[in-house]
Amino acid sequence: MTELRASDQDRDRIITVLHAAVGDGRLDPAEFDERLDAALTARTVAALAPLVADLIAEPGGIGALALTPADPPAELLTIKERHGTVRRDGRWTLPRRLELRTSWSDVLLDLTGAVRSGPELVIEMRVTGGAVELLLAPGMAVDANELSVRHGVVDISRDGDDGTPQTLRVRLVGRMRHGRIGARWQAARRTAIGS
Repeated sequence: MTELRASDQDRDRIITVLHAAVGDGRLDPAEFDERLDAALTARTVAALAPLVADLIAEPGGIGALALTPADPPAELLTIKERHGTVRRDGRWTLPRRLELRTSWSDVLLDLTGAVRSGPELVIEMRVTGGAVELLLAPGMAVDANELSVRHGVVDISRDGDDGTPQTLRVRLVGRMRHGRIGARWQAARRTAIGS
């Protein structure tokens, strides 16, 4: 019997699981590198399965992961606004990369209830004027080292490090002119039973 060939989408799903596992400490960096190399060179689904077999809890999970077509997280989401207001909150799926193209607008990105698609969210900013506010849950960290700010304010005064293992790294890149970016941490919203 011929083994089923792995597609790029199959490999991407396995790599997503590996990224999540190294992000939450189930894999150490050396194991991650080894498994990542194997995933990138795997030719069959059977070669991919052992790479995450000890990382997926549900029985038969690997078959579902590798063989069932699924909607992968969006690679890119672009938000454009001029002289307005943008608000993303509630249960929304994070892309791998978010482009923020705004002029003189107020933007709120509430990540506390968002569905995470991997261990890192890259927010590429081209922002002129206005304010960008990030609302974060415990376990999220912000890295603004690649963000160029001119005539603006960056207010990321604390990193939310309350001992919660890091589950999401938000990396800010690009540029902001004449604006303000702030980040604050709050506990994830809890829904009452029966509501």
